[in-house]
Amino acid sequence: MARAKFDIVIETVRYAPDGKIEMARAFERRGAAFSDHVLISRKNLFEKIKSGKKCVTGQRKEFLAGTFETDKTVQATGDFISTAPNAERDFLENVPIF
Repeated sequence: MARAKFDIVIETVRYAPDGKIEMARAFERRGAAFSDHVLISRKNLFEKIKSGKKCVTGQRKEFLAGTFETDKTVQATGDFISTAPNAERDFLENVPIF
């Protein structure tokens, strides 16, 4: 079985009034499996991405446990977390807000 090429899948996001990501609801890789939903603060998400964890946006496939429909790669560029390479603000494209 091939190892997935990502460590974190962001399913939904919450933005603070200033436009920065406040927290994200995501699934994290735990060895060979993925966790249930976890809430990750902006600070922790930024640290995880900067430390080399591969992060993508997406949704879990219904009834298929650790199988995901992934969309875009999430990057930490400068002080921003975004799906766009040269972002000037926090923004995760096509990610629902909770």
